[in-house]
Amino acid sequence: MREPIAPRVHEIQLLRVKAHVILEEDGVTLIDSGYAGSLPRIERALAGLGKTVGDVRRVVCTHGHPDHAGGARAFADLGIEVMIHPADAANLEIGFGDAVRRPSRGRIFAAMTPPLPMFTPLADGDLLPVLGGLEVIHTPGHTPGSVCLFAAEHGLLFVGDVLQRRFGRVSFASGLYSDDPAAARASVQRLSKLRVKSVVFAHYPALVDDAAETLAGLVRQAEAS
Repeated sequence: MREPIAPRVHEIQLLRVKAHVILEEDGVTLIDSGYAGSLPRIERALAGLGKTVGDVRRVVCTHGHPDHAGGARAFADLGIEVMIHPADAANLEIGFGDAVRRPSRGRIFAAMTPPLPMFTPLADGDLLPVLGGLEVIHTPGHTPGSVCLFAAEHGLLFVGDVLQRRFGRVSFASGLYSDDPAAARASVQRLSKLRVKSVVFAHYPALVDDAAETLAGLVRQAEAS
């Protein structure tokens, strides 16, 4: 287990994606859950922190792609609360047959993610009882229900795939994997208005220096394009 990326915030490296564990006195919050079949690896990581799956109070999915929400079904089947924006939860009901009949990048990714038997809907502005208040910010574009999570007390912003950091350079969501790249770029404007000190990515190392300036630069880039 690596050093925490912020107080009480730990990173779990899963297959091709990172999940993040937040430790609170009343239990554990897990941000994203990896691909289907990730539960054993998550269990081992939790054990390294002195926790078990029984300590997990909620799983918060930043969006419905299979590398972020694919493992959520296993937690839901254990009776653990899974939280996701309803726009993405609805897409998880798309089967492979539907995706083949009306193909699109988003529908294919949704068909690859196991649907949830039950979930708690995330809405823009919701405040989760984590890290002194973890605000849900709806940032559609990468998927219709993509969300970022902002802990204002710590200046910590979890962006899922709304932003990426390839070769150390922060940029917009990948156009290759996004439903609506233009909307994804526009969503970044909301993030630049926050007092961000650190940005936590799903596939790349966290940005802990000049985070606010970096977000402002992306907004200027989007406005100029």
